[in-house]
Amino acid sequence: MKLRNVAIIAHVDHGKTTLVDGILKQTGVFRANADVEERVMDSNALERERGITILAKNTAVSYLGYKINIVDTPGHADFGGEVERIMDMVDGALLVVDAFEGPMPQTRFVLQKALARRLQPIVLVNKIDRSDCRPLEVVDEVLDLFIDLGANEELLNSPVLYGSARLGIVEEKLDDALQAVEKGQGSIKPLLDAIIRYIPSPQGSEKAPLQLMISTLDYDPYIGRIAIGRMHNGTLKRGDQVAVVRGGTDKLHKETITQLFVFENLKRVPAEMVPAGEIAAIAGVDNVEIGDTITSIEEPSPLPPLEVDQPTLMMLFRVNDSPFAGQEGKYLTSRHLRERLEREKRVNVALRVKETDSPDVFEVAGRGELHLSILIENMRREGYEMAVSKPQVLLKESDEGLLEPLEHLVVDIPAEYMGGFMEKVGTRRGELLNMVQMADGRLKLEFTVPTRGLIGFASDFLTETKGTGVMHYTFYGYGPYRGDIPSRNNGALVACEQGEATAYAIVNIQERGTLFIRPGTMVYEGMIIGENSRENDLYVNVTKKRHVTNIRSSTAEIAPKIDEPRILSLEEAIAFIADDELVEVTPKSIRLRKAVLSRNKGKRSG
Repeated sequence: MKLRNVAIIAHVDHGKTTLVDGILKQTGVFRANADVEERVMDSNALERERGITILAKNTAVSYLGYKINIVDTPGHADFGGEVERIMDMVDGALLVVDAFEGPMPQTRFVLQKALARRLQPIVLVNKIDRSDCRPLEVVDEVLDLFIDLGANEELLNSPVLYGSARLGIVEEKLDDALQAVEKGQGSIKPLLDAIIRYIPSPQGSEKAPLQLMISTLDYDPYIGRIAIGRMHNGTLKRGDQVAVVRGGTDKLHKETITQLFVFENLKRVPAEMVPAGEIAAIAGVDNVEIGDTITSIEEPSPLPPLEVDQPTLMMLFRVNDSPFAGQEGKYLTSRHLRERLEREKRVNVALRVKETDSPDVFEVAGRGELHLSILIENMRREGYEMAVSKPQVLLKESDEGLLEPLEHLVVDIPAEYMGGFMEKVGTRRGELLNMVQMADGRLKLEFTVPTRGLIGFASDFLTETKGTGVMHYTFYGYGPYRGDIPSRNNGALVACEQGEATAYAIVNIQERGTLFIRPGTMVYEGMIIGENSRENDLYVNVTKKRHVTNIRSSTAEIAPKIDEPRILSLEEAIAFIADDELVEVTPKSIRLRKAVLSRNKGKRSG
């Protein structure tokens, strides 16, 4: 079979998903006059909203008698568990780099995984239609990155192409690409030609014992669980009895392949037989997990288990026990929570879930703040209610002392904001690695920062740079513990009564700090309704009504002036809470609350 398996690697927003759209359009997957939804590979609602790829997805196109399996990989380091699995499915990687921004931290992270497996890269310098593009300098930066990651001479001579995914144009020579962009005429087919020419065909023998590594799990409402992986060796037929070997162990059990699929365009299509090298999807094997090997019963031959970056952050997920519990959600109990987290753990290999002494509380550890907040957001959209704690970093003990996870932070900011920004990073124990003067009076700064120092940093960063800064970070490694990081200085404004917040009460309370609610919001005792301007927590009655008299004041009809509240996003709420506070998450609401709701039991001061 003429086959190529390739992963697309790129930093967030460098155009890889748009590129896949262009490949699908130009290989006839869509009719020329079809109304094609942009970013078809980003099928998850959260991916569309945030403009990032979270889940790896497969597609396949036919070109010149070849079948090209394309896997779209996540571009954010928090989803490294997805990246690890994808590298096992492919023989080459298409590295897409923005012609202005150049290689970024997430580019480095995913490329490092690809080069470690000696996958053949093809570099595509994208967005050459930008007025500020600098493609030749970007190629030099990519080569520097290859050298930095230990690429050998052969990989350093990898092919480089230029183009615009948005316009559907790719060429091997920069001048040709610029001319095609100027005329608005060109094709993406030179990229497909390069994939066929440079990416090796899959290795593996159809006569060797069966070996298929499960890399992804999916679910279909009609046929149930679907396991997706690459056929390393052997052939697989529908109806075969196979052995499933649990990753890294000698435990095996027998299963029957009831249905077999391969990928064509954006769909799974039934297949009677799948040869070595192909990417297959199988149904009827319910008792499989990511990292398992499907192999021959007669000659079991398990593959090495997948290695995944370990979690760096932990949060407690607990049953929602607030007075408003059950009013907005569908799944409320500890059984619901346990089943959903266990289900997530099976498909999200970088996640760890542990039970605690309490049956209503679960310890959930992930790769980072985004990794965990995406899980919480998905759960609330599915109808779950829960409360979550402040994230805690996972520390390590060593002979040198306590070690903590560090992130490699890269920011691009206007030079005038450098002073205030450096102060912010300094308080979060960041250490400057490098500083480069960019065009247009901008600076590119690189730091190592403790993972705990970046919790809630994104909103501070946007405020400090007035929305003009760009920041990215990726896991750097473990280093000596850098000391205390100042937490929230101010106390909370906490409701002391249950009921409906009134404009009359809010007018008086807003002088004490910044409120998170509007008039008409339902509150309960122990619910955090704002940030106090002082250090202590302040319990306030936000449900208080105006005292009614039969004396009419000349100023009574004047509407009270209510400040616009600060409405917190999920990430901002998680970053805001203190150790004795929780975020209550439901399908309709995000509320902040004290862990102990009663004023008498939970009040710290005030």
